[in-house]
Amino acid sequence: MAEEAKAKGNAAFSAGRFEEAARHFSDAIALAPSNHVLYSNRSAAYASLHKYSDALADAKKTVELKPDWSKGYSRLGAAHVGLGNLDEAVAAYKKGLELDPSNEGLKSGLADAESALASRRRSSGSRGGAGASPFGNIFQGPELWAKLTADPTTRAYLQQPDFIKMIQDVQKNPNNLSMYLQDPRMMQVVGLLLNVNLKTATREDMERDVPPMAASHEAKEEPLPKKDPAPEPAPEPEPMDVSEEGKELKERKAEAQREKEKGNAAYKKKEFEEAIEHYTRAMELDDQDISYLTNRAAVYMEMGK
Repeated sequence: MAEEAKAKGNAAFSAGRFEEAARHFSDAIALAPSNHVLYSNRSAAYASLHKYSDALADAKKTVELKPDWSKGYSRLGAAHVGLGNLDEAVAAYKKGLELDPSNEGLKSGLADAESALASRRRSSGSRGGAGASPFGNIFQGPELWAKLTADPTTRAYLQQPDFIKMIQDVQKNPNNLSMYLQDPRMMQVVGLLLNVNLKTATREDMERDVPPMAASHEAKEEPLPKKDPAPEPAPEPEPMDVSEEGKELKERKAEAQREKEKGNAAYKKKEFEEAIEHYTRAMELDDQDISYLTNRAAVYMEMGK
């Protein structure tokens, strides 16, 4: 059944086995080719494998099947960012926000895509000048490769040709760094070179909801008859309770994201001092998300500092 294959895909994705997840989602799609959620989930798996062309194809199919579903445009934006199509990414995120104006994932994706696009335009207009990446120097010099080799995580990346090409591209043009910040490997490298204690950005949870049966016109499977009255179906288990410390950490991260959004809004209004205050507050609340640091650096760059 499609749901069984989908569940296996979700489990594999959560465990980081993205190739396996993509295979399970493909099996599910073969059984339920009109289910938009399955294409969305497979798009996320492909994006995690850096197969952005495949991710884009599935994202397009998602919005074709369900044009009023905001998450489809999040997938579409992420795939475009991976391919470097920043104008298209911005358009996709904006379309998603038209459907769901309060979606934090879409807001964050739009802000990152717009920031990368602005950086690219500054780069094309002035290489090495005021628009130069504030982190350009960390990718220069022979010590870069020594650090990547010494770290057990990044050492494994050195066996991947696309990773080598990505690093060499940033060495040639540091302003291209923003194009690759969606790649968890680049985030790991930046953290290593800046000596920042960060972890790879968490991925969006796999969508668990399935299309309403009335909408999909699929036959509903009836339970087998039983002598005794069957109990009500148990709902999907809620996430396990977390400790007080875990709750506090979650609240701090959420507050940090709100500060980032305030900083983004101030930045767009060119209220740079206010933006810096919000990004600094976000960094104080959550020192594991490097986007707060890079956003603040972009503000300083605009101010000529």
